[in-house]
Amino acid sequence: MREARLGDVVSSMKNGMYKPASEYADDGMPCLRMYNIEAGSIVWRDIKRMRVSPQEYADYGLLEGDLLVNRVNSRELVGKAAVIPATLEPSVFESKNIRVRLDTSKALPKFINYQLFARGSKHFANNAQQVVGMASISQGQLADFPIVLTDVDEQREVVAEIEKQFSRLDEAVANLQRVKANLKRYKAAVLKAAVEGRLVETEATLAHREGRTYETGEQLLQRILDERRAKWKGRGKFSEPDTPVAPETLPIPDGWCISAIPQIATIASGNTPAGILDLVKREGDVPWFKVGDMNHESNQHSMTHADAWLTHQQVENLGLRVFPPQTVIFPKRGGAIATNKKRLLSSFCACDLNVMGITPFDEVAPYFFLWFESIDLAKLSDGSNIPQINNKDIAPLIVPLPPHAEQARIAAEVDRHLSIIREVEGEVDTNLKRAQALRQATLAKSFSASTALAL
Repeated sequence: MREARLGDVVSSMKNGMYKPASEYADDGMPCLRMYNIEAGSIVWRDIKRMRVSPQEYADYGLLEGDLLVNRVNSRELVGKAAVIPATLEPSVFESKNIRVRLDTSKALPKFINYQLFARGSKHFANNAQQVVGMASISQGQLADFPIVLTDVDEQREVVAEIEKQFSRLDEAVANLQRVKANLKRYKAAVLKAAVEGRLVETEATLAHREGRTYETGEQLLQRILDERRAKWKGRGKFSEPDTPVAPETLPIPDGWCISAIPQIATIASGNTPAGILDLVKREGDVPWFKVGDMNHESNQHSMTHADAWLTHQQVENLGLRVFPPQTVIFPKRGGAIATNKKRLLSSFCACDLNVMGITPFDEVAPYFFLWFESIDLAKLSDGSNIPQINNKDIAPLIVPLPPHAEQARIAAEVDRHLSIIREVEGEVDTNLKRAQALRQATLAKSFSASTALAL
């Protein structure tokens, strides 16, 4: 193999087209955007369609074998590329992309695309220009991208070997993804069994066999309400929470009762006072948790690291609501609802107005956490374009309440199952990362001048 530039094998380059929103139409021609390039391939999702004249299609149409390269994006994504497949319906491309047509007597599109996939993003991230928060590359910079070349027949062999290796990796990754899906279903089944009284032997059964009495779920609930009345120091008389009515189809094991969240927990939303954004810093005494932070991956039972903090004095001056440890927080607005993002606080925390928190009373806390984990937040949203959950959606939820002693056994058994799930998930994630590393190693080895075919 020999060193070359991408421009050495290009017959033409062209930036994409721009049209105002008024030119978009459901019956228009697909226009591929930067979001339609992923992992070296075209992904057919969130397709925008626009009205295109015959001359515009002649100028901006995509043909089989064209390379579509992203020229404007975040710095880590700019330069991603894909080959247009034969199966793509007639399409054009937007202005944030560049169409590259190769001289196929010199280079095969897949041979070049694999090189862009192997090191394009890193190369362009280091060389792109910064434009209003986005990175941008020019046709000239793209033409200067360093490639390796060999004759077309050898290119075809290299591509075939890469695709053979990738096919094996794809099969392994698909199997790993199936394991992850099965683990998710297993977790849901464990939680469902737990809150329906099927995971451990009930306290009623144990007490009957041992010839003893026990505190039922109904007695536990009454004790919680009595303690709340006795400790009430608010304005006026203690307001009794509404007693829920259970559907006839809801399974209630012996010794259990039904409760509503306001009977066994407090529900509140965060707040976003005027001027708070001017005060938050990267470090401080109290983290301020925003709904956008819900999208970060995190251990389900720990606090996600916040990037906004306030002092205790600022919290007091602003009148911020502070949630105590052992509060479950979750999004009440936005896309994080659909992905059921929930967090269990390990420290005091303030939240913005789009985050809701539920703080269970100590007597039911461990069981309540796993019950709430079994709830699908997406089913509680109002179904609007921007999903929303409010207090009125949460308050009526019925919580099947076991005796206190049984709650502890349920929580311990759930934790045992979930620890196994977490261990297997860790192994799966490690293997997925290994597969990605092998993919990159395959590409690196393929385009090494000395070992091009020694895969």
